[in-house]
Amino acid sequence: MNYLDGFVAAVPLANKAAFLKHATDAAVLFKEYGALSVVESWGDDVADGKLTSFPMAVKLEAGEVVVFSWIQWPSKAVRDGAWEKIMADPRMNAENNPMPFDGKRMVYGGFQVIMAA
Repeated sequence: MNYLDGFVAAVPLANKAAFLKHATDAAVLFKEYGALSVVESWGDDVADGKLTSFPMAVKLEAGEVVVFSWIQWPSKAVRDGAWEKIMADPRMNAENNPMPFDGKRMVYGGFQVIMAA
């Protein structure tokens, strides 16, 4: 089965175009290093929770939207090798591709796919 990296972040509404450029540029790298697909989704129906929620997870502030993203890899081994190369690639450094959101509030992790339909 494939392997996924998942991300949830808070992005200022004013930075939507900058976020899309950042994500598009990064997706080129991910695919160059073996990703099968990259998906970025802009929050449209993301409710506040009482105990847990996406907005709570990223400490959403006024004027921000939740973004939910994932990268599909053919395997964890491909993903692990790719991340080392991606992080070393000068196209990914903050000077060349600045993050238009607060990366400290991003939630992310790697996931083994156990079912896909």
